[in-house]
Amino acid sequence: MLGDKKVLFSGMQATGSLTLGNYLGALKNWLTLSDEFECFYSVVDLHSITIRQDPTEFRKKARNLLMLYIAAGLDPKKNCIFYQSHVSGHCELAWILDCFTYMGELNRMTQFKDKSAKHADNINAGLYTYPVLMAADILLYQADVVPVGKDQLQHLELTRDIAGRFNALFGDVFTIPEPYLGKAGAKIMSLQDPAKKMSKSDENPNASIYLTDDRDTVIRKFKRAVTDSEASIRYDVENKPGVSNLIEIYGAVTGKTFAEVEKEFDGKGYGDFKLAVGEAVADMLTPLQTRFDELSKDKAYIDGIVKENAEKANYFATKTLRKVQKKVGFNEIIR
Repeated sequence: MLGDKKVLFSGMQATGSLTLGNYLGALKNWLTLSDEFECFYSVVDLHSITIRQDPTEFRKKARNLLMLYIAAGLDPKKNCIFYQSHVSGHCELAWILDCFTYMGELNRMTQFKDKSAKHADNINAGLYTYPVLMAADILLYQADVVPVGKDQLQHLELTRDIAGRFNALFGDVFTIPEPYLGKAGAKIMSLQDPAKKMSKSDENPNASIYLTDDRDTVIRKFKRAVTDSEASIRYDVENKPGVSNLIEIYGAVTGKTFAEVEKEFDGKGYGDFKLAVGEAVADMLTPLQTRFDELSKDKAYIDGIVKENAEKANYFATKTLRKVQKKVGFNEIIR
């Protein structure tokens, strides 16, 4: 805990481009948390290299992600927005925690199995120990809470187990983090396959709305969105997943309930509905895109944010790391 506020840590990978699902499901909710928590929001670029990256493109994507955090409304003075790779403590703590994590625990991680199946030609050790680096991310800042989706709950439980094991051996070194169960973000599904989540790594470009898509592209993608042959606009995930997804998106963007959306489009066709959803999303993204363009042209400002927030993150990370190093018996660095 820093001062009167509890600490919150979260981050996103610097791969692909952020989607509407990332924004409505997570980023939009982050905007309200800095009043309640001391927030650390990382561009988790260390995690990203478990998959081969083109260095030039990767560097650009990581910077774009950091700028999108700010363009979406995160205040870099109230929130610590930083590159994971700029804080060496993440890797240093991860190695120490590796030595307090059991093979059996890592063998049970379902995400390793899923990613190994997708990248059978590159099943590397980093992919295997990924959850320990995630534990280091969280424990380094003594995070009290972590916003996580269902797919990351297993990793948070491992983090709690590692922290508890370390504390049992060495005293109360780490804060045991809890999942943040605030207002749930909208769960946005693929526009082309509503059975799966909208993803920034989807190979079908029409399946996802990216935050940097221009207005015409947004509307065109919604016009191509999968619906069904029954011409009625009602929320029924089991029988009408495509239409239900569009209702969810329209409701999240406009603030209307599902019942209000159904009433608004009662008697109207899918064409009118898709157009309305596309226009509402494009309208919402316009100010974010305008701010992103401004930030892209202000190198000095972004460089200043990167430097200032890296220093802040390193300050808190170093406090934890020195405590851990002392507990495990490392000799103190003479400065």
